[in-house]
Amino acid sequence: PVRADGGAELIRLLRERFGADGPAPEPGEVNVPDLSAPGPEGRTARTRLALAEAFAGGGWTLLFHPMVRLDVAGSPAALEPDAVAVHPDGSCTVVEVKSFPVVDGSADAAKVGAAARQAAVYVLALRGLAEEIGRQPASGGNATLQAQAQAQAQGQAGAAAAGPHGADRVRSTILLVCPKDFSNLPTAEPVDVRKQLAVTRRQLDRLTRIEDIAAALPEGTTFDLRLADDDRTPTRPAEELAAAVDAVPAAYAPECLAACELAFHCRARSREAGAVEALGRGVRGELGGLTTVESVL
Repeated sequence: PVRADGGAELIRLLRERFGADGPAPEPGEVNVPDLSAPGPEGRTARTRLALAEAFAGGGWTLLFHPMVRLDVAGSPAALEPDAVAVHPDGSCTVVEVKSFPVVDGSADAAKVGAAARQAAVYVLALRGLAEEIGRQPASGGNATLQAQAQAQAQGQAGAAAAGPHGADRVRSTILLVCPKDFSNLPTAEPVDVRKQLAVTRRQLDRLTRIEDIAAALPEGTTFDLRLADDDRTPTRPAEELAAAVDAVPAAYAPECLAACELAFHCRARSREAGAVEALGRGVRGELGGLTTVESVL
């Protein structure tokens, strides 16, 4: 429903929850660019161009399922928010659409927290993109974008001076959209994700970079399956592949089971070593310097 009629319902929710940015847009005035492109690289480039044009446009723009990149330990990760709304003042809001209901104004706190953490990652990635756009507002020689930027500078100089710039364009309050009272009608609530942003930054800063991990591995370590001519059947001995995997240190925790295909392998190794991590991060934190079950007993 939030995408129907050019995103009219989503604009209504944004204006209702964040305050009206000028008069309500008329039908057809909200810009909803087509972000389709071949492959992740094409979609990322298309999103960047659409966001730059939206910053210079001065009206409402809705980006549905844009693709942005975030550097994670030296490797780019592709992220796809549900939607990003660019306000007339040039700021933008991450929109997170979830299926869990809001009943009588309340929702499951754990699910709201998970949505906030997820949206914080999108905010962080978008801030990096907005900062990049701010440094190179007309990269690639796009004539339309240059003309828009020039028109904005000439016709909206006062508003631009007072409006947000660079990473500050991306608001730290996201809009969480959910079904209302088990119906098909959407409702929305603003969620402040500043705390989640700070936690995410610290976690990313503490990650060991991929090049540092690779430098510590034995020479010639590879995870190549050596597929047969059918490109489906692995020919590499399982013992050899397991030895290569074991060469990479792992910090297993029970929550890994929900996110990593190697979790069962790491759990088995953790149990063989009697590591207390297998009992959960909370137990590991309480035990301090006691790192094995044997030492605890």
